[in-house]
Parts: sequence; structure tokens; C-alpha cells
Amino acid sequence: MSDLEKVVYKYALMNAVKHKGKAHDGAVMGSIMSSESELRKEAKTIAKLSKEIVEKVNAMEAAEQLSELEKLGGKVEEKKKVEEKGLAELPQPHDHVVLRFAPNPSGPLHIGHARAAVLNSEYANRYDGKLVLRIEDTDPRRVHTDAYDMIPQDLEWMGVKCDETFIQSDRIPIYYEYAEKSIKNGAAYMCTCEGGEFKKLKDNSQACPCRDLSVEDNLQRWEQMFDMEEGEAVLRIKTDINHKNPAIRDWVAMRVVEAHHPRVGDKYRIYPMMNFSVTIDDHLMGITHVLRGKDHLANSEKQKYLYDHMGWDVPEFIHYGRLKMDDVALSTSKAREGIEQGIYSGWDDPRLGTIRAIARRGISPESIRELMNEIGVKIADSTISWKKVYGLNRNILEETANRYFLVSNAQKLDIVDLPSEVKGIVERPLHPDFMKRGNREIPFDGQIYLSNDDLHEGKILRLMDAVNVSVKDGAVVYNSQTFEEARELKAQVVQWVPATDSISAEVVMPDASVIQGYVEPACSQLKIGEVVQFERFGFARVDEIGSEGIRFYFAHK
Repeated sequence: MSDLEKVVYKYALMNAVKHKGKAHDGAVMGSIMSSESELRKEAKTIAKLSKEIVEKVNAMEAAEQLSELEKLGGKVEEKKKVEEKGLAELPQPHDHVVLRFAPNPSGPLHIGHARAAVLNSEYANRYDGKLVLRIEDTDPRRVHTDAYDMIPQDLEWMGVKCDETFIQSDRIPIYYEYAEKSIKNGAAYMCTCEGGEFKKLKDNSQACPCRDLSVEDNLQRWEQMFDMEEGEAVLRIKTDINHKNPAIRDWVAMRVVEAHHPRVGDKYRIYPMMNFSVTIDDHLMGITHVLRGKDHLANSEKQKYLYDHMGWDVPEFIHYGRLKMDDVALSTSKAREGIEQGIYSGWDDPRLGTIRAIARRGISPESIRELMNEIGVKIADSTISWKKVYGLNRNILEETANRYFLVSNAQKLDIVDLPSEVKGIVERPLHPDFMKRGNREIPFDGQIYLSNDDLHEGKILRLMDAVNVSVKDGAVVYNSQTFEEARELKAQVVQWVPATDSISAEVVMPDASVIQGYVEPACSQLKIGEVVQFERFGFARVDEIGSEGIRFYFAHK
């Protein structure tokens, strides 16, 4: 066998093994031309050899093909891995996955929190693992009691099920215990340096005088800390004093906080910093994987020092990019301030990005979960557009939402010259794609509501499934009856609502403005929370039903 034949033979074997025993001469030829550029001048000879050798290779058993390929030192060309939709696999280990969602109780959850909540939930489900809800409330100044109830409610709406719940303010004695342990093993020291002075030393990679105190002196200072004033002393974790990032150097673990805790009152004066309590809790709760934003990269590095000091296994840290949303307020503190000032009606004001505001508008939890799965845990920043949310939600609502008529900016009219024989009941399907749901009945006697936006002089209108009318001198005059005639007249098809038995309605829009109008009588059967589609208007959720009418919240087109 010539050298050229050996080359063709090897590539034919590679192609055959790759494609379950059957090589293709064209593919073999293409591989040689792309990989062996110096042989391109032999293209005609190689093309002829490929047909002959491929026929010979394809006659072999699969095991023989693989054996021959190994003798020649060839490797099977791996297919390029196509990026699968959905979440990437978690790093090892997978034996017993434990994750946690750990919000601060400063208010309800918003769509930014939804990313962490949903992704942790999805991974816990995928690996048959456990999801821990941990309320991190060790900063009394950022705690609001209403959040303790709102957070679980928001999670339930999103379909996030937690196996265990912990509240950090219940665990303060545990943090005290580990503060002492960290002092005893030389991991931590009590620092009484003035803050500004310590920063100067730290920024110059210099240890403060407190760093070399004995364990006994540090334990004594720790006991005295319970009677100290705020800012008088802190407990620090030893790191690398020469670390390239000054923020990593000897970070604060415990401090005195002179503030009333909304949940535990004045029971404690010494509270842990986030990096200290989180590390201890993640260890004690057996957390195997930590999903967090890339703004926590420095915190992850800080926490590794404590893990090493205590001889604990470090969980897998998975960092993802920031999540932004166009034209929506995501700051919990600013939202609370706006509510207190009366700018927003509450946490479910449609202008906010809270989960309860999104839910009130008729956005489905399924669409939020799908969105977060699609964004995943990539390190690049992501911007969510309402257009994307609406698109996902529309795919769900298109099938579930029944259709009705809404007329806004309405004017009550009597159709002039309406023949008596066209009066009666107009039937329209609740959903054109699901006829088994039945029809709704709309009485038609000539007294109707039309939108002023449709009443243009000289215009011919097709009242959907009813009659054709002309607009003359501000009145509507009967023109003709059939849809075929409407097409010939190029009539504009419009919704209408009968004046008889119509229901007053208002629709709260995303900017909190309110549209007034009327809906058809069949809407009397709607239930609070139901999402409908008003034809030519959009999707809306039933928010309130009262004696004076129905209030809807607009979702989207």
C-alpha cells in the first residue's frame, strides 16, 4: 500500500467509525483536503482512491474498522458539541446536591431575585437534591418584618419549593460559638484600631498591632466586646496581608450594631458580617454548590480563607453576570421609599419589577421560569426586555386565555335605520382554536358602545359578527349585513359592546394609568385572577370584581 493509499485508508476508517461503520467517499475526500493541505495537488488521484478504499472499509465489521484505525494511530473526529438549550451541568460532585436561596428580608422578591431562586430550584430538581431557603437578616438596619412573609409567598408563586427554611437571626449563638473557635485556632483576632487607621495600614500591606495578640488576649477582648460601643472593636479573619486586592485583606467577621432588630428586638448587640455567617451556614447546612452573581467574586475568595482556617470543604462557587431590566424599578429601598411617599400604590404597583407586581399583571410563573432557564448561569451580563417576557408569556396565554370584547374611550350610540330582522344574539367562540369551550352570547339590539377612536367621519365599520355601519355626522347608520359586503366595502372590523347588560370596566396599564370602558355581558362569569384576551387590545388579568364593575390589570399585547 502506497503512502497516499495509507492516508486515504486512515481517513476512511476514521469516517466509518464516526458514522457507525459506513464511511462516505465525499466526506473522506473533504477531510483529507482540509487537514492535509500538501496533498491538495493529488486531488484527482485521492478522489479515485477514496471510492475504492471506502468500499473496502465499509465491507469490514465495526470492530475490525476500529482495530485497524488504532493500528494506524488515528483518532475518531469528535462532533462539535452543540450547545444545548437550558441549564449547563453543575460542576462535581453530584452525589448529594444541596443548594440554597438566601435573600435579605428588605422587601419582597423582584425579578432579579427570580434568577437565583429559579436556577437553584431547577438544579435541585434535576439532581434530586435539596434546596434550602435561608433568610439573611443579620443587618438590623436592612430588615423589614413584612418581608418574612412575602418572600415565601413569592417563591410559592414561582413554583420554587424549599426543603428547609432557616432564619439567621435565630442562629446568632452559633455565630458566637464559631467566633470563639476561629479565635482559638488562630484564624481570627480582635481589632480595636480606628477604622481609618486600619485602612491605611491595610492599603500598605501592613499588619495592625492587634494582629499578633495572643489567643488569650483575643478571647478576653471578645468577652469585653459585648459591653463595647459600636465601632469600638471588630473581629477580623486573617487572610494574606499582601493580597493584591486590599478588600480581601483581614476582613471583618463580627461587629457591634446599635440598632433595634425588627424581629429579635434588642436581644443581641453583636452581629456577624455576611461573609462570616454565610460561610458557617453553608458548611453546617452541607451546601455543595453556591450560585451567585459575579459581584460576589471577592466574597467567594474571602470565604475560602475561613474554609481553609476551619479545615472545611469548599463548595463549588458558580458566578453569573448581572441581570438588568429595561424600564423597571428593581431597587427595593427605592421602591419602599416610593411606597411610603405615595408614588407607588404598593409592592404590586405595575411600575415595579417585584414578583407580585408581575403576577398582578397576568405574567405567568411558567414564563418567568422559562426566561431564567434560558438566561442560565453565564458569566456575561444579561438585559431582560419586557418584549422578551411578553413573548414567552404570550405563548402560554394564547391557548389559555378566552376572548372577549372591550370598548375603551366609549360612546353610546343607537344604530340608525337598523332592520329588526338583524337584531338578536351574536355568538362568538370563547377561543377560536378550542371550539369545545363553547360560545359567549352577545345581545344585539342596535344600542351599542363603540370607541371614539373608531368613529371617523365617512368610515365604514364592520361590527364584528354583526352588521356593517357608516359613520355620518357623528352617528352610525346601518349599511349592510354580511361580512362579504364588508370586504367589498373595505370596512374596518371593530369590537363593540351592547349597551344592554354591559359591564363597566377599568384597565390599569403598566405605567399605572387607567383606561375606562365597557366589556360584554359574558364577562360577568369571570373570576379574580383569570387572564383574558380583549380582541384588538391585549391580555389582561381580572383583579377586582365589584358592584360597580370589573378592574383589570393589563399584561401586554
